[in-house]
Amino acid sequence: MNKTTIKTLETVTHLINKGKVLALAGDENILSQLPKGNWIAGSTPYFITEKDGGEFNKEKIYVEEIPDFSEEFKIETYDEYNFDEISDNIYENGFTIFIIPAFSEIHEYFALNNMKIKKLFKNPFVGWVSGFDLNSENVSAKIFNGFTGEVNSDKAIAIHIKLPDNKKAGVNIVNIFNQNKNADEIKFLKSGFSADECLINDKKENFADYISDNKIDTKLPLVADYSGIKINVSIKAVDNENKTVHFYAPVFQNRIYKTADIIENYANEFKIKVPKLYNQPAFSCNCILNYLYGELENNKVSVGGPVTFGEIAYNLLNQTLVYMTINEVNN
Repeated sequence: MNKTTIKTLETVTHLINKGKVLALAGDENILSQLPKGNWIAGSTPYFITEKDGGEFNKEKIYVEEIPDFSEEFKIETYDEYNFDEISDNIYENGFTIFIIPAFSEIHEYFALNNMKIKKLFKNPFVGWVSGFDLNSENVSAKIFNGFTGEVNSDKAIAIHIKLPDNKKAGVNIVNIFNQNKNADEIKFLKSGFSADECLINDKKENFADYISDNKIDTKLPLVADYSGIKINVSIKAVDNENKTVHFYAPVFQNRIYKTADIIENYANEFKIKVPKLYNQPAFSCNCILNYLYGELENNKVSVGGPVTFGEIAYNLLNQTLVYMTINEVNN
């Protein structure tokens, strides 16, 4: 099974030079110093490790080592113009790790058009939205194609992995939020990353005014129920001057949303909801909003990973933990 941990530049360089296949996360500056090889990466200086909990670190790199038993891999860069090629590169048995730069055109395009990927649900399609140091100015999220040396802020990077027949990957979503059953029903008039007017209990209102008038805690996501699966949309900003609310993921037209129940203890909720894993995850990531609002820095959570500006488990997600395991199967 792969190993997920924070490593030095020297150690990661050694792994790359040995030909290891890697999915990496780190600050843009340190990722830029890596040699070419069989790796992809996204920018973020925030991490969670099983040992130390949340950590801000610009000097080390989070490493997810693709298992040696993998049979093939492809590293591909995508934008909206070759988006339909994604399905051509998905293996019959395997998984895909997909990284998108935050607030880019491909970020929005993927979130609104992911269901057009023909083989999306063929096997686990996981990943994350890359980010940056929130205290820095004039920076943008990046993705890195280690095979070509290409760095982009407006394209997505993917590594498609083929597994042997006796291995099967499975993806899990840990969402500590539930709908507040007593909250109003919210429906949006169009899909997108921002909204002005909406329906509150079937009555048209301005959503920015609704949030202000009802003192809605914007640290709590909106939660929709997809046939029993709870999907969050986090609020990025409320622009009261222009009467518009911006989100970290799209809301969808006519889908019923409710505000989430209050969480008293983030770290404890993750400990309760993350099952004991006998196999270390082959991939995992957690949301920057969980890291910030839940005060996870130096606070242990049982599954580590890069701290991201959005999570991907087929769909773009917010305020969740996503992990993938690879298990033995009987032929």
